[in-house]
Amino acid sequence: MPSPRILLLARADGSRVDTPFNRGALSPLDPFADARQLAWLGTDGVSAGLVGFSGEVTVDDFPHSETLVVHAGNVVLHTAEQSLDLGVGGSAVIGRGTRLTLQATVGSQWAFCAVDQPAAPARPGLTLMVGHSLLNPSAAPEPAILIGPAPQCRALNLFDDPVTELRVGLWDSTPYARHGRPHKLHELMHLLEGAVTLRDAEGIDVTVSTGDTVFVAKGAPCAWTSTVYVRKIYAVQ
Repeated sequence: MPSPRILLLARADGSRVDTPFNRGALSPLDPFADARQLAWLGTDGVSAGLVGFSGEVTVDDFPHSETLVVHAGNVVLHTAEQSLDLGVGGSAVIGRGTRLTLQATVGSQWAFCAVDQPAAPARPGLTLMVGHSLLNPSAAPEPAILIGPAPQCRALNLFDDPVTELRVGLWDSTPYARHGRPHKLHELMHLLEGAVTLRDAEGIDVTVSTGDTVFVAKGAPCAWTSTVYVRKIYAVQ
């Protein structure tokens, strides 16, 4: 497994990022095998990166659970029960085992975080990340790592798979800073509002702004500094 890192996946303005990507499929059943660019592929089944896809594909049994955030074009997800139309900034979860048709306009691209555990039971369905959802109070970071006063934080899980322990939802916080520590979980973050600077163990800063998407691997040293209100979509496992 590669060393855990902070990996910027995509900027809101489409500008180039320094993160290295490798083309590759998540499994022999991956419907986007030829279009997937991997920034992270762990031995625990968690992966993250980008997909650039145009056209239409129908999948009878989606082989993994995938959180996606659209960064270019337009992506429509159809099942027998739902139809989600995702423009730039739109986000949803495709559950493992979903029968799905996906249509993407020319030049479409999305950032993703996937959990591929073949022995896990199906968790079919589509879950839309509604950015303006009302959130519930949640715990602030532990006092020992805070620099300054504790923030006020809120959160809401919109997708929760107890078997794979994948949780996807929304979180917000007033400004705060904390010391670096190994990240407790794999986490995809897409900022809906605000900006935050993440710092690794070598002192290298990654500033994530509104509309950007970043992946922090489990165990990656990561400090946090935000001077403005932050609201984000998260996918953690």
